[in-house]
Order: sequence, then structure tokens, then C-alpha cells
Amino acid sequence: MANEVLNKLDTAKTQLYHFTAVVIAGMGFFTDAYDLFCISLVTKLLGRIYYTIPGSPNPGTLPPNVAAAVNGVAFCGTLSGQLFFGWLGDKMGRKRVYGMTLMMMVLASVASGLSFGSTPSSVMGTLCFFRFWLGFGIGGDYPLSATIMSEYANKKTRGAFIAAVFAMQGFGILTGGIVTLIVSACFNAIYPSPAYEVNPTGSLPPQADFIWRFILMIGAAPAVLTYYWRMKMPETARYTALVAKNAQQAAADMAKVLQVEIAHENEKMEEDTPDKDFGLFSREFFKKHGWHLIGTASCWFLLDIAFYSQNLFQKDIFTAINWIPKGHTMSAMEEVYRIARAQTLIALCGTVPGYWFTVALIDKIGRFTIQVGGFLFMTAFMLGLAFPYHHWTEPGNHVGFVVMYGLTFFFANFGPNSTTFVVPAEIFPARLRSTCHGISAAAGKAGAIIGSFGFLYAAQNQNPALADHGYPAGIGVKNSLFVLAACNLLGALCTLLVPESKGKSLEEMSGENEDEDVSSSNDDTDVEIRGVPSKTLPV
Repeated sequence: MANEVLNKLDTAKTQLYHFTAVVIAGMGFFTDAYDLFCISLVTKLLGRIYYTIPGSPNPGTLPPNVAAAVNGVAFCGTLSGQLFFGWLGDKMGRKRVYGMTLMMMVLASVASGLSFGSTPSSVMGTLCFFRFWLGFGIGGDYPLSATIMSEYANKKTRGAFIAAVFAMQGFGILTGGIVTLIVSACFNAIYPSPAYEVNPTGSLPPQADFIWRFILMIGAAPAVLTYYWRMKMPETARYTALVAKNAQQAAADMAKVLQVEIAHENEKMEEDTPDKDFGLFSREFFKKHGWHLIGTASCWFLLDIAFYSQNLFQKDIFTAINWIPKGHTMSAMEEVYRIARAQTLIALCGTVPGYWFTVALIDKIGRFTIQVGGFLFMTAFMLGLAFPYHHWTEPGNHVGFVVMYGLTFFFANFGPNSTTFVVPAEIFPARLRSTCHGISAAAGKAGAIIGSFGFLYAAQNQNPALADHGYPAGIGVKNSLFVLAACNLLGALCTLLVPESKGKSLEEMSGENEDEDVSSSNDDTDVEIRGVPSKTLPV
């Protein structure tokens, strides 16, 4: 009976509930992306509000250690959450853990916007504390959403549905920019202020402190709206059948949401699925999946070094090429508006389309092709930015730089940023699927931490006199782009360790149907239930 449940899942027609699951899981990722990336839109404002030195010719900026903490602490929480909730999802079940992560994100988003204190250090400390727990909740969403979607989907369109969940991240990034544009424009209209060089005090009205708080707190709204529907989702049939070993309950749960019929039989799961309960740290796991886990983790690690460096520090790169004016020529609210406008343009033209190209093509051309191609194109475009970097900084050449920079985001998302999320949810056994996805994702966040902390320092001007206040001299944006290009090239090589899962069942990829295939090959006849083989067959 368990084999029939799995076979029905693999061959089920695409139905309304598949799309419902995409929205329910995807809204978590919408919130994830909004919360993770909106901080980069307001860090300049935080520097002006809390660290402006009276009489200084330039507005204040966050000190290096504070900027690194504000940008990177959520990633530390995300890494921890990915490991913890990934493990918990395999132990307790996907559904039981799924609501915890969302509620944690809601509470931490609101609390981040309510970060108060009597000194700048206390405000930043409180903000970092709540953003760590925000990241912890976000971290749990990665393995759980990917695993749930992979276990609901049929094998024909599974890649597209998992990628569609992740593609909501693009809309989250885009919405963060749009919300910031609206909020900053409204405040600027109500409280008009001069440029810093004209009137340093007047360029920062007291009401500007509300801008970043509103932007951070709005991130809780979509998560609140989807909490009820997450709680209504049944446990995935694959977890119930293969891990909880209750095939009848799996069939009943699946019948609630998918239009399929399964004959009920009093059959023990132990007879249907042989005992192959090797652990994560066993020799058997390393033999079958060790190199796969190394491949998924290393690809995600190398990708996120480049991807998060680019995303979090777009404002610094755009300032370096003079696309965004220097801070002293603008008021605080105008600077927020210009940063948001630049990042929204990149998201609209490069980030969002890339995600949906992956959704459209992943089940046609495969994960491997998209991932290798994305890494190689990212390498090429970053080298195209780095070699003639001084050309791009000259007046009149900014448009060309922005186009090529946007293309690196397009091929990141029509490439490894999507596939590194999809593949770990497809190639590991059900009882370890969430854990292995969490480990792979945590490796990615380790890369994001390196990117967010490292790029902050590395991209500083090589001339100490031209580096930002409080920062040591770095290797410059040009050389930083060379380093990121090298990471992408290594990512393409590490993709060779990852198997192609296009068109194959989860059990075929994980090896969970190997024994059934062997035993059935010795039978004179195949047992069929309503015309469907009783085992999950490989394609």
C-alpha cells in the first residue's frame, strides 16, 4: 500500500492544491526575503540617525563592527535555524514544526521595528538581538518548505513547484524596495528637508527614525496572513508512509487534498518497506549520499558568498560608480529613496525574471544544466565588470554597468540560487531529507556570512584615505569582483558532484525503492492495483 501511495503522488495530475501549497509555502519565502534584504535599504539611514558627528562634513555611517553585525547577524540566526529545524522536521514531522517558524518570524519582525534604547549602541544591540531570532525562524523555513513541496509534488513538475516556492523570494526583495520607496516618499512629502551640505541638522528630521521601523515591521504582514493555512496543511504522505510508517494514514491525508483514490488494505509498513534506517553519520549514508551532500553544501556555500555580497552591498557599489550621489548632497530621506529605487530596478529587471525562467525550464532542461550555466554566466559577467572597472565608473557609462550587474542577478536566479534550493529536497532519503537540506542551506548561509562580513571590508578603497570612516583599506570593488568570479567558477566545478533529478521519483533518487525493485524482478508477475504497479518505478 505504501508503494501505491508513493506511486500515486508521483503520477498525480497537477491540481489546485499543488498551487495552494506553492502559495502557502511561498509566502514564507516572500517574508524571508523581505526581512533579510530590507535591512540593506536602511543601514545608511541608521548611520545618519545614530552616528552622525556634529560639525562633520559628511553624514554619519555605521561603524564597521556595527554595520557587520546589523547586516550579518540575521544570517547567523538563519544558519542555526536551518540546522535545528531541519533536524526537527525529520524527527517530529514537517507539519508540526512548520507553524513554529512562521510565528517566530512574525514576532521577531515586529520586535525588530520596536528596537529602542537610550544610546545608539543599545538600539543597535536590541536590533541585532531580534534580527538573530528573526533569522532563526527564517532558517527553519528553508528545509521545511522545500521538503514539503517536494513531497507533495508529482515527479513530472516537481522541480517547477519547488522553484516556484523559492521564486517568491524575488517578489519579497522587490516588495521590500517598493515599500521603502513608498514610505520614504511619503515622509519626504510630509517632512521636506534640505541636503546635508545645506543644513546638516535639518536634513534629518526627527520623524526619520520611524521610517526604518515601519519598513522592518511591515515584513510581518504576509506571514500573519498565511499562518492559518499552514496549520491546516496535512502532514506530507511521504513522511507519514516512509518515516512514521503509517501507509493508511498517508493515504487518508493525501485523499483530503489531492483527487486520488487508493484502495485501503490492512498492510504493515514494515513488510512494504525494508529496514534501511541508516543514520546521517553512518558509513552507509556516506557511501550512498556523502558526496551528494558535499556537492549540495559546497555549491550553496560558494553561491551565497557572491549572491549576498551583491545583494546587501548594492548601495555601496552604486555609490562607488557614482550612480547614487554622495551622501552629503542629499537629505536622509532622499538617500533612502534613491537606494530603494536602484535596488528595485535591479530586482524588477534581473532578480525576479531569473527566478521564473527557472520555474519554466527546470523540468525541461534539468537542474544540472541550469546550475552550471548560471555559475558560468555569473563568472563571465563579473569578469566583464571587473576588468574594465574604471571605465564603468566614468560619467555616461553607468547604464552599461547596471545592465551587466543586473544580468549577474538574472543568471544567479536562473541558475544556482534556485537549483541549490531545489536539489537537496530531491536526492536524500525521506527520514533525512529535511536534515540534509538544512545542512546544505546552512553551508550557504555560512557563505552569506562570509560575503556580508568580508565584502564590507574587502570592497573598501585600497587608499586608506579614501576608505569609509572607521574602515581599514581593502582590496577595492574591482578586486572583490574578481574574488566573487572565482567563487562562481568553483561552484560550477562542484556541481559535478550533484546528480540530475529531472523526471525521477524521490525514492529513485534516494535509493529507497532499490530493494523493492530487486524483489519484484524475481516475481513471475507484477501485482497491480487499479492498473498501477504497486511499487514506485524509476523513469
